[in-house]
Amino acid sequence: MMNHFMILAVLLPLRTCHTTYSQQESDVFPVTYLNVSKDLDLQRLLVEWDVVKSAHDAELAISFEIQVRRTNEVVWTEFRNVTLDKLGKPLHWTWDSNIPLECMSHAVRIRSKAETSKIWSQWSLWETLPGLDTSNRSGPQIFPKEKVLAEGSNITLCCIGGKGQTIKEFSVYPTVDVVKRTKSQVRLLTVGNLSHDKGSNIHVYCSDEDKGSHEAAFFVGKPPDTPKDFSCQTQDMKRVTCTWRKEETYLYGRNSPQYTLSKTSSQKMALCEASCPEQCSCSWDIGQQRIWNVTVTVENPLGKKSATDVFDVKHRVYPTAPFQVWEDCRDTEMTLHWNYKNTEIELFCQTEVVQPDGKVELHNSSVADSRRVTVRGLRPHTEYTARVRCAAARHFWRWSEWSQPLTARTKEGTPSGKLDIWREITPVFGGRNVTLFWKQTPSFQANGKIISYEVTWEKIEDDSQPESISFSSVYNSTRIFLDNHSYRISVMAKNNVNFSLPSILIISRATDNSTEELKEGQVNGTDDGIFLSWEPRSIYDSYIIDWCNFPRLQPCDLQWKRFGPNISSAVISSAAFVPGVRYKFHIYGSVASRASLLEKKIGYLKELPPHLDPIVRKVDLTYNSVTLSWDSYLTNESEPGFVRGYHVYVSPIQGNCNLKGSKKHILSDESELCKYTIENPEEKRYTVKHLMPNTKYKIVVKAFTGGGETPIVNFRYIDTPYNSNMLYFIFLLVIVPMLVAAICHWKMKWVKEWCCPVIPSPNKSKVLSFKEFKMDSEKVLKINDCLPDTLAVDSNADAHNPVTWSPVSSTPTEDNTDGHNSSWIYSSENVARDFPPTATPQTHTCFENFAYSSPLGAESDPYQIPETLEAGKINQAVVLYQPQCYIDIFHEDAASAIRETGERKNSLKYISQTDVCWLGGRL
Repeated sequence: MMNHFMILAVLLPLRTCHTTYSQQESDVFPVTYLNVSKDLDLQRLLVEWDVVKSAHDAELAISFEIQVRRTNEVVWTEFRNVTLDKLGKPLHWTWDSNIPLECMSHAVRIRSKAETSKIWSQWSLWETLPGLDTSNRSGPQIFPKEKVLAEGSNITLCCIGGKGQTIKEFSVYPTVDVVKRTKSQVRLLTVGNLSHDKGSNIHVYCSDEDKGSHEAAFFVGKPPDTPKDFSCQTQDMKRVTCTWRKEETYLYGRNSPQYTLSKTSSQKMALCEASCPEQCSCSWDIGQQRIWNVTVTVENPLGKKSATDVFDVKHRVYPTAPFQVWEDCRDTEMTLHWNYKNTEIELFCQTEVVQPDGKVELHNSSVADSRRVTVRGLRPHTEYTARVRCAAARHFWRWSEWSQPLTARTKEGTPSGKLDIWREITPVFGGRNVTLFWKQTPSFQANGKIISYEVTWEKIEDDSQPESISFSSVYNSTRIFLDNHSYRISVMAKNNVNFSLPSILIISRATDNSTEELKEGQVNGTDDGIFLSWEPRSIYDSYIIDWCNFPRLQPCDLQWKRFGPNISSAVISSAAFVPGVRYKFHIYGSVASRASLLEKKIGYLKELPPHLDPIVRKVDLTYNSVTLSWDSYLTNESEPGFVRGYHVYVSPIQGNCNLKGSKKHILSDESELCKYTIENPEEKRYTVKHLMPNTKYKIVVKAFTGGGETPIVNFRYIDTPYNSNMLYFIFLLVIVPMLVAAICHWKMKWVKEWCCPVIPSPNKSKVLSFKEFKMDSEKVLKINDCLPDTLAVDSNADAHNPVTWSPVSSTPTEDNTDGHNSSWIYSSENVARDFPPTATPQTHTCFENFAYSSPLGAESDPYQIPETLEAGKINQAVVLYQPQCYIDIFHEDAASAIRETGERKNSLKYISQTDVCWLGGRL
């Protein structure tokens, strides 16, 4: 029992699954019919298929999955939902290929699924359209065939090589954006963003290994646009002409746009054949039909456009241009006449009159269908250009074309306005020569051809008869002689009709014109001319300025210009003004035709540098300055500008210039100068300071105007002298010391003895070499053993009064006024050691030589007498120095002893002591 239930439990689910599967299988509707074709012109696949009839009968909603395969690769998959109907018609689907269908084989398959089912049907078999890559080919071929391509589009080209051959070259000319892809015997080439700028034709070339080749051409252009300015009109109510603007498509020949004009209701029948040289037009006879609805269609291989116009012929009247235009003129008006062809249409016309200055005036005819118009307010003897056009009077559509222009001249009339006259007065003996000038002003109208001018003059003070003279129209001036009285002068112009109004000028008496000489003021030029200003006076009703256009010629071409009473400045301009020429201006005030000179001005349109440099006549040099003097600069009328001052340029020949108070000036050759500016043109002298002595300088003086100065060409060279003060200082500082030094060197011995006498030094004497006697470990010389060499004796009377000393006492009998040690007097036997014996006793005088005890002793002589030194012991109590006693040198017998002493000195070469004392006094 248990087993039975287990079997039922297993079989029951299996039965349920089988039933469900069988039911779903019955909801699948496979494709029963599939057909694929191609449209090579559009490179499009056309797919047609169908399912079983029961699906149509059930009007099922079915989904289809469609796949496209190129060679062995699926390149497209698309799902499409369709609701079937009972009619049982096959289903259709199209697919545009991005490469030519001829290049490769394409296949399509489809499967379906009902919306109520979850199971797809089986795929249909692949329906294949073979490409030429599988065919037997003798040479390469390019696809697609030649065609027209839209600007900005992309196209993929392919080249199929001959059977068994590989493509060797596949190229495009001219060069465009290309993406190449290669696949065995089929090579693909994609050209993107096509443009007519690179040529309306694209040429493609393909070749294979067997040297077979193929070429193709493609045309790039634009699809047509809707025709612009499309409208229709009639000129004679018999024939209608439609026009529109031609658009550029860059396609020509058989690919150029084709225009068709037809009734909108029946576009298959063309009304006319369009002609498009510049603007397209098409005409046809309208017969009795008045209301029209027409359409123009433009078509080329890339597309088609159209435009429509609906109109009433009566409202589209475009008359023909008037013809046979002629005129009837008077002095101030002109009547124009014309004809036109449209006699059945009521027209009104418009006249265009062109003035001599180019101004255009339009005049409309006041009466419909009138064929003439009168134009008034014209100027006499003036040439005008006129033309006429017309339009429908009742239903205005547009103006006709203009008639041929007509040129006509009005008749002469009386001159209007007055001549502008002026005068130039030159005093002569017995009166004045008055030169009269006249000219036509803008306000003067000749109104004809001027044939002559008439000049009349008469005295103002009396009733004398006026005088007059007539001149041909070729003259604009004359000269007449007037005495010193006041005169009224008038000038009139005459044409073939009449005289103009007279222009009056009053010439005052000669005495009235005598005025003091006016000073000339300087004026400046501007970009527009020469600027003048004057002081206004309320008494004058106008001002006149005159000048000569060519002041250096005769006649000078006198010119003048008038200004109102409220004007006090003006810019005078003339085509004859040139730079560098001085112009003179006279400013007059005028009242009641009587002129008075007010001011004089001189000036230049543009000043130029002076022609010549100042001539330096004198140069004064010092060691540190130079003073230049030059002649007065001539400032006559021939000068090209007003001299404003002078520039002085200085520079040393070697090095740059940096003088105090100057400015640097760089020449064209990069050399540097010092520049001094003198702003007074009357100055004729200048001093350049702070120069260096004994230096060569180059210097030049240049005059300058408002136009500058001429380039520096020639310099003057100067040499500054030496500085005498510096030479004197150098002499004192160097030469004098050198002379003194030379003299000192030459007399060195004398100078040394005079300035620095030599004193023996006891410390260097050989006397100290004795060792027998010392005091406190110092060597002591016994003066008793050293004999002086020289003795100087004063001849004073004191020498005959010696001071006596006691042999036992050291106290003198008389005080020594000098404070020195006293001399000793001994008997003759004590001092007779060095002298020969005498028969009779003599009186001796003793002297003290202080040099041996003085601390100021000079250097000792190395040649001392050794015999004067005696060895022996000396008692400490004995006086160290004892004066030596000599014979009385004042006696006659002592002369030999003195001479002997001098000889001794010379033989020993002993240098004398500086001081020798006699009885305690200095010699």
